[in-house]
Amino acid sequence: MVDKNQNKMREIKIEKVVLSVGGTGEYLEKGIKLLTMLTGKKPAKTQSKKRIPTWGVRPGLHVGAVVTLRRDFDDFLKKLLVTIDNTLKKKQIAENNFSFGIKEYLEIPGAEYQRDIGIMGFDVTVVFKRAGKKVRNRKIKKGKIPKRQKISKEEIIKILEEKFQVEFI
Repeated sequence: MVDKNQNKMREIKIEKVVLSVGGTGEYLEKGIKLLTMLTGKKPAKTQSKKRIPTWGVRPGLHVGAVVTLRRDFDDFLKKLLVTIDNTLKKKQIAENNFSFGIKEYLEIPGAEYQRDIGIMGFDVTVVFKRAGKKVRNRKIKKGKIPKRQKISKEEIIKILEEKFQVEFI
Protein backbone atom coordinates (compact mmCIF):
# COMPACT_ATOMS: atom_id res chain seq x y z
CA MET A 1 0.00 0.00 0.00
CA VAL A 2 1.31 3.44 -0.92
CA ASP A 3 1.76 5.96 1.88
CA LYS A 4 -0.04 9.22 1.13
CA ASN A 5 2.71 11.23 2.83
CA GLN A 6 5.33 9.86 0.43
CA ASN A 7 6.07 12.23 -2.44
CA LYS A 8 6.20 10.61 -5.90
CA MET A 9 8.65 13.26 -7.12
CA ARG A 10 11.20 12.11 -4.50
CA GLU A 11 11.16 8.51 -5.79
CA ILE A 12 14.60 7.37 -7.00
CA LYS A 13 14.98 5.29 -10.18
CA ILE A 14 17.89 3.91 -12.15
CA GLU A 15 18.14 5.98 -15.32
CA LYS A 16 20.75 3.97 -17.23
CA VAL A 17 23.64 1.53 -17.04
CA VAL A 18 26.68 2.46 -19.13
CA LEU A 19 29.33 -0.09 -20.13
CA SER A 20 32.60 1.27 -21.50
CA VAL A 21 35.94 -0.03 -22.67
CA GLY A 22 39.05 1.91 -23.64
CA GLY A 23 41.86 1.18 -26.07
CA THR A 24 43.08 1.77 -29.59
CA GLY A 25 43.46 -0.31 -32.71
CA GLU A 26 42.98 -4.06 -32.37
CA TYR A 27 42.33 -3.87 -28.61
CA LEU A 28 39.42 -1.48 -29.25
CA GLU A 29 37.93 -3.85 -31.84
CA LYS A 30 38.06 -6.67 -29.27
CA GLY A 31 36.36 -4.37 -26.76
CA ILE A 32 33.58 -3.60 -29.25
CA LYS A 33 33.03 -7.35 -29.81
CA LEU A 34 32.90 -7.85 -26.04
CA LEU A 35 30.29 -5.13 -25.46
CA THR A 36 28.21 -6.42 -28.38
CA MET A 37 28.38 -9.98 -27.01
CA LEU A 38 27.31 -8.92 -23.50
CA THR A 39 24.52 -6.49 -24.39
CA GLY A 40 23.38 -7.39 -27.92
CA LYS A 41 23.65 -3.70 -28.87
CA LYS A 42 26.07 -1.90 -31.17
CA PRO A 43 28.57 0.21 -29.19
CA ALA A 44 29.35 3.82 -30.07
CA LYS A 45 33.02 4.69 -30.56
CA THR A 46 34.51 7.63 -28.67
CA GLN A 47 37.15 9.90 -30.16
CA SER A 48 39.98 11.73 -28.47
CA LYS A 49 40.02 15.51 -28.47
CA LYS A 50 43.57 16.00 -27.21
CA ARG A 51 47.03 15.05 -28.41
CA ILE A 52 49.05 12.90 -26.00
CA PRO A 53 52.32 12.04 -27.79
CA THR A 54 53.63 9.63 -25.12
CA TRP A 55 50.58 7.39 -25.60
CA GLY A 56 50.43 7.89 -29.37
CA VAL A 57 47.02 9.58 -29.14
CA ARG A 58 45.99 12.29 -31.59
CA PRO A 59 42.75 14.24 -32.04
CA GLY A 60 40.09 12.24 -33.88
CA LEU A 61 41.57 8.83 -32.97
CA HIS A 62 39.04 6.26 -31.69
CA VAL A 63 40.03 5.55 -28.08
CA GLY A 64 37.01 3.81 -26.59
CA ALA A 65 33.54 2.32 -26.98
CA VAL A 66 30.36 2.83 -24.96
CA VAL A 67 27.00 1.03 -24.69
CA THR A 68 24.07 2.52 -22.77
CA LEU A 69 21.27 0.31 -21.43
CA ARG A 70 18.11 2.26 -20.59
CA ARG A 71 15.59 -0.53 -19.87
CA ASP A 72 15.43 -4.15 -18.71
CA PHE A 73 18.81 -3.98 -16.99
CA ASP A 74 17.96 -5.14 -13.45
CA ASP A 75 18.98 -8.79 -14.00
CA PHE A 76 22.05 -7.72 -15.98
CA LEU A 77 23.12 -5.31 -13.24
CA LYS A 78 22.70 -8.03 -10.59
CA LYS A 79 25.00 -10.32 -12.63
CA LEU A 80 27.59 -7.55 -12.90
CA LEU A 81 27.45 -6.88 -9.15
CA VAL A 82 27.92 -10.61 -8.45
CA THR A 83 31.26 -10.48 -10.32
CA ILE A 84 32.60 -8.04 -7.73
CA ASP A 85 31.09 -10.13 -4.88
CA ASN A 86 28.42 -7.47 -4.17
CA THR A 87 31.01 -5.25 -2.48
CA LEU A 88 31.81 -1.63 -3.28
CA LYS A 89 33.95 1.06 -1.71
CA LYS A 90 32.24 4.24 -0.60
CA LYS A 91 34.63 6.27 -2.76
CA GLN A 92 33.17 4.58 -5.87
CA ILE A 93 29.91 6.42 -5.26
CA ALA A 94 29.39 9.97 -6.49
CA GLU A 95 26.38 12.27 -6.62
CA ASN A 96 23.68 10.67 -8.85
CA ASN A 97 25.82 7.65 -9.86
CA PHE A 98 28.32 4.95 -8.95
CA SER A 99 30.97 3.13 -10.97
CA PHE A 100 33.02 -0.03 -10.77
CA GLY A 101 35.33 -2.03 -13.00
CA ILE A 102 35.25 -5.67 -13.98
CA LYS A 103 38.72 -7.13 -14.59
CA GLU A 104 37.66 -10.15 -16.67
CA TYR A 105 34.35 -10.67 -18.43
CA LEU A 106 34.68 -14.40 -17.67
CA GLU A 107 33.65 -13.69 -14.06
CA ILE A 108 30.13 -12.75 -15.22
CA PRO A 109 27.75 -15.68 -14.63
CA GLY A 110 26.81 -17.23 -17.97
CA ALA A 111 29.62 -15.60 -19.98
CA GLU A 112 31.82 -17.99 -21.91
CA TYR A 113 35.37 -17.49 -23.15
CA GLN A 114 35.60 -16.13 -26.68
CA ARG A 115 38.87 -16.90 -28.42
CA ASP A 116 38.77 -13.85 -30.71
CA ILE A 117 38.24 -11.50 -27.71
CA GLY A 118 40.64 -13.04 -25.22
CA ILE A 119 40.65 -11.85 -21.62
CA MET A 120 39.36 -8.28 -21.19
CA GLY A 121 37.74 -6.05 -18.66
CA PHE A 122 35.42 -3.06 -18.81
CA ASP A 123 33.88 -0.32 -16.68
CA VAL A 124 30.28 -0.05 -15.49
CA THR A 125 28.54 3.18 -14.48
CA VAL A 126 25.02 3.24 -13.03
CA VAL A 127 23.18 6.57 -13.14
CA PHE A 128 20.21 7.40 -10.89
CA LYS A 129 17.47 10.00 -11.38
CA ARG A 130 14.38 11.48 -9.82
CA ALA A 131 11.24 12.54 -11.62
CA GLY A 132 11.59 16.00 -13.17
CA LYS A 133 15.08 15.62 -14.63
CA LYS A 134 13.67 16.25 -18.10
CA VAL A 135 13.19 19.92 -17.15
CA ARG A 136 16.97 20.40 -17.18
CA ASN A 137 17.68 18.30 -20.28
CA ARG A 138 14.94 19.35 -22.67
CA LYS A 139 15.74 21.60 -25.64
CA ILE A 140 12.99 24.20 -25.35
CA LYS A 141 12.27 26.14 -22.15
CA LYS A 142 15.01 24.57 -20.01
CA GLY A 143 14.74 24.96 -16.28
CA LYS A 144 17.05 24.65 -13.32
CA ILE A 145 16.87 21.81 -10.86
CA PRO A 146 17.43 22.51 -7.15
CA LYS A 147 20.12 20.76 -5.13
CA ARG A 148 17.51 18.70 -3.24
CA GLN A 149 16.59 16.99 -6.54
CA LYS A 150 20.06 15.42 -6.79
CA ILE A 151 20.66 12.01 -5.24
CA SER A 152 23.21 11.94 -2.42
CA LYS A 153 25.76 9.23 -1.66
CA GLU A 154 23.82 8.15 1.40
CA GLU A 155 20.63 7.62 -0.62
CA ILE A 156 22.50 5.56 -3.23
CA ILE A 157 24.09 3.44 -0.48
CA LYS A 158 20.65 2.82 1.05
CA ILE A 159 19.16 1.75 -2.32
CA LEU A 160 22.08 -0.57 -3.10
CA GLU A 161 21.87 -2.23 0.31
CA GLU A 162 18.10 -2.76 0.07
CA LYS A 163 17.59 -3.66 -3.58
CA PHE A 164 20.88 -5.31 -4.61
CA GLN A 165 22.26 -6.49 -1.20
CA VAL A 166 25.57 -4.67 -1.77
CA GLU A 167 28.03 -4.40 1.12
CA PHE A 168 30.35 -1.44 1.59
CA ILE A 169 33.97 -1.51 2.70
